[in-house]
Parts: sequence; structure tokens; C-alpha cells
Amino acid sequence: MDKKDLFQEKGATVEHLEDTRSRSPSSIPAVDEVAALLRDPDALAASYGPGGMKAIMRSRVVVLCAAMASFGGLTFGYDQGVISVTLVMDHFLKTVPEIADGNAGSGFNKGLLTAILELGAMIGAMQTGLLADRFSRKKTLMIGCIWFVIGSVIQTATYTYAQLVVGRFLGGVGIGLLSCTAPLYISEVAPPNVRGAVLVLEELMIVLGVIFAYWLTFGTRYVDSELSWRLPFGLQILPGIILFFGMMFVPHSPRWLAMRRRDEEALVALSKLRQLPPTDVRVQAEHLSVLAEVKVNQETQRIRHPSLQSGGMLHLIKLEAASWADTFRSGCIKRTHIGLGTTFFQQFIGINALIYYSPTLFGSLGLDLDMSLLMSGIMNTLQLVGCLPTTLLLDKLGRRALMLWGSLICLICHLIVAALIGAYGNDWPNHEAQGWAGIAFVFVFMLAFGGTWGPVGWALPAELFPSSLRAKGVAVSTTCLWFSNFLVGLITPPLNDAAQYGAFTFYAIFTFLSLVWTFVFVPETKGRSLEDMDRIFHDSTGHQDAERRSAILSSLLYGGDSKPPLTYTTMGERLTKDMPDDPEIGLVQCSPGEDLAMCLANYGDNYEDAVMAA
Repeated sequence: MDKKDLFQEKGATVEHLEDTRSRSPSSIPAVDEVAALLRDPDALAASYGPGGMKAIMRSRVVVLCAAMASFGGLTFGYDQGVISVTLVMDHFLKTVPEIADGNAGSGFNKGLLTAILELGAMIGAMQTGLLADRFSRKKTLMIGCIWFVIGSVIQTATYTYAQLVVGRFLGGVGIGLLSCTAPLYISEVAPPNVRGAVLVLEELMIVLGVIFAYWLTFGTRYVDSELSWRLPFGLQILPGIILFFGMMFVPHSPRWLAMRRRDEEALVALSKLRQLPPTDVRVQAEHLSVLAEVKVNQETQRIRHPSLQSGGMLHLIKLEAASWADTFRSGCIKRTHIGLGTTFFQQFIGINALIYYSPTLFGSLGLDLDMSLLMSGIMNTLQLVGCLPTTLLLDKLGRRALMLWGSLICLICHLIVAALIGAYGNDWPNHEAQGWAGIAFVFVFMLAFGGTWGPVGWALPAELFPSSLRAKGVAVSTTCLWFSNFLVGLITPPLNDAAQYGAFTFYAIFTFLSLVWTFVFVPETKGRSLEDMDRIFHDSTGHQDAERRSAILSSLLYGGDSKPPLTYTTMGERLTKDMPDDPEIGLVQCSPGEDLAMCLANYGDNYEDAVMAA
């Protein structure tokens, strides 16, 4: 066996480096300008200009893609709005008497009926990593639509409590896929200057769904037949159908295309999304940055799991489980901690306790049923009012500042409402002013949450993770969100039964913890490119991966004969990048057109044990 064959047999990394060269663009215009942007990720992020309304208007294609993907949020919001009023409808309670007040176990049955959708959503979110990486982000959204429509049909046609539970669970699986994949897709198609703004669309659609469904159901409750609740359940099929067919017309995520080695398609998709020619230096720089990030992460995965690269189904399943585990290992655990904490506290601040059970909670403030339902509708509308300004503020004020202010304001509101109920809850007729004061602070809570934790809870996790773990990381975070939501739906009725102020006090404690946690742990990510997150967390890649990324960028950038020689050094059994501080290390220089294995075989006797570490 000659030296070249022996080296190629030993080193998979040689194949990786040669593959990188073969994929290099044949011609990159304004190479120096592209290189300057690549050397400074902040400059690349800033090259698209500042955020704001003008930037959003210039990114029409991205906004349209994000709006379509965000229909997944509309499905979740619609369910929240429907169930809130449906739970107190007479005709609905006749169909499912198990949740009617006075029946044994009605509190638990009501909590389970509400929360089972979140349990299904958790299962759906857990599938997202595998489906989104294998079938693409857009096709995963379409799969989610199928699950959701099936669940909605079963709910609409239900005649028993068990049938309704099954329908809500299946619909929940779809909602989990949609809610997890939509922010992932949006974060990968949006430029840094508007990424926060378009990620807010997910929360905006959720709130719009809540409002539309709530007021629709508020009106249909006067229909004296089962149509009063079957019609709202049936109409939720429409956004699922719109999303399914709409996703056929949006481009794939450039980062997913790069992960599938479809580099030219990634450039074309990026050009369409940025509404710029493929030769634009910003498009070229972002394209090469995406390719380099993907290649670094794929190389890292090969290093971490070398025995799981065959591509067989069993190895694929094992690799999926190992990739989930990677999110909890050194190099990613900081990001996972932030993602889990954000989604956990978004729910345990108490937002869905208010949305799901607002008529009951308003009743604890002294209102009758009709007034409770009216105030619940106004409360849901105020969440939308709070959410709208964040479309512009998220990329200006940043994520961390909004989370801190949101926790502080929501904490104050919880404490005041709990104190008012505790002091005057037994005699509201003689303390109407105090009751209305409590309602006012519930409204302030909704405004504050709608403008802070609501949109940030969906936006931040999608920004944290590297390309190879982004689908898994977002899936882990969203799984936590849905499990937290499941717990909130399950425990709120017993909390309110135990004491009228019990729910507000309970969620006040967790809101305080969210304030402390955010202050101590959450970094600011505004204006940073997704490929720049390593610098924020100082983990995952470290110095070695940064060097690998630099080498791959250089290889991608200087295609053809214009590429400077790659320089390595032989160090006994190691082959690494040039370390000029040590004059005793011999240099290995390989020309761009030279076969890498043959080049290395010409240097000394250490080629047989060489390992590429750069």
C-alpha cells in the first residue's frame, strides 16, 4: 500500500477537507469585501442596516414567509380562546357532564381536558428535531397541520368525554410540531436586523387566535343548540388547511439546505429571501457563513459520534437520541439552560392560567358569569395591544431588558391581586372598588406579559443553538414549554379551589424567581447573527472550533488558484495548523490544486499517524 492510499484509509478528515474545496464557489465577486464581513460577525449582522419598520418593509419576502409559518401559533391561540368559554357553556356541559360543577372529580376532569392538549403538544415537540432535520422545516409544518386537522375533526364530532380527550391530544401533537418548527424556520430565514421582529409574529398570531376564537365563542354561546360549541371547534380546521397549502409556496430554510449539502440551492434561497442578487457581498458573506457553520457542526458531530454515521435507520435513531443528549453536554448546556428556563418561566408566570380559567378567576374578584366572560374578552384583547409594540422594540431594547421589566411588572400585579382577594374576597358587594382595582391590575399584567415574556419566550430559544443542534435545542425548549403548560392547566383549578387567592400567590412566587433568574443568567442576543452565538456563550466550539471554522471559511472563500496555500505543522503523531511561535515545528504547505493526501505523504514519516486537528 503506498503512502497516499494508507493516508486516505486512515483519515476521514481528509475527505472532509477535499469535499470542502470541491464545494467552494468558483467565483466570488468582491472577495476582499466578503472576507471583511466574514472576519467580523458584528459587521455582517449590521450590514443589512438597523432594525425598525423600514427594515421590516424592506424584508417583505421574509415577513410573508414568517407570517405563513406563524399560522401554527394561530392554531394554538384559537384553541386557548375556544376552550375558555366552552367550559362554561350549558350545551357543552350536557355533552360532557364529567366537567360540570358538582360532579365528583369535575375539577380534575376539567384540568385534564384542558391540559391534555399540552401533553400532546409536548409529544409533538419531541418529534420536531428528527422531522425538521430529515424532512425540512417547511414539510414538518405541513405534517403538523395534518395532525391538527385530524384532532379538530374528532373534537368537532365528539359525543363523549373520552372522545374529546383523544381529539384534543391528537390536535395537541400537531400544535406541538407547529409551535416548535415555526420559530425555528423563522429564525433561519430572517436577517439579524429584523429577526426579533418577525419572531414576534409567532406570539402575535397566538394572541390573534385567542381573541378571534374567544369573541366568536362569546357570541355563539347564545345559540340554543350544540352548534354553540361545535361551530367554534370546527372553524379551527381552517387555519390548519391554510398553513398546509401556504407552506407549499415558501422557500426552504437556507441553513437546512446547507445541512443537506444543497449549497447552490441555499444561495438561491438566501438571495430570494434577502431580495438581493446572489452576487451581493452581503448575500455571499451570509451564505459562506452559513455553510461554514453547518460544516463545523457536522464535523463536530462526526467527532462526537463517529460510530453513528452510517446512515442506517437504527443508527439514525441512535444519532437522534445522542443529539438530544448533546444539548445537555458541555458545549451546549448553557444554551439549553437558557432555553429551558425561558420557556418554563413563560408559562409559570401564569399567563395560561388566566387565559384558560379567566371566567373562574374573575369570579373570585366578585364578578358574575356574564361580566366575567366580558372582562375575559377584554383581557385577551389587551394582550394583543401589549404585543404589537414589541414588533419594533424587540430588536431595539433587546430580549433581556424586556424579560426583566416584564417579570417585575407581572410580579407586582400578582401580589396586589392576591392581597385584594385575601382582604376583601369574602365581602365583594361592599368593596366593589377594590374588586375593580384587582381587575385593573389583571389588565396591566396582560399588557406587560404581551409586550415582554409572551414574544420573547418564543423568540429567544430559536436564537440560541448552533445549526447542527438548533432543531433539537428548540425542540427541547418547546417540549419544556408544553410540559409546563400541561402542569399549569392541571394544577390551576385545584389551586383556585383551595383558596381564592391561591393561584395568584402561587404564580407570584414563580414570577419573582423568573426575575432573579433572568438577571443572573440571561445574556443579550439582539443584533447578533445565529453563527455569532458562540461568542456570547463562550462554549460549544471554543478555540478549536473557531479555528476549524476559520479554515473552512478560508477554503470556501478562496476557491480555485487564488486560494493561498493551506499551512499545517507536523508534530510527531499530530498534524495541526501552523504555530509560528515554535520554530522547531516543520511546516507543511499544500497548494490549492494539489491532492491533499499526496501532498502530506511527501512530508516525512509521520503521515501514517497524522490526525487533522484544525
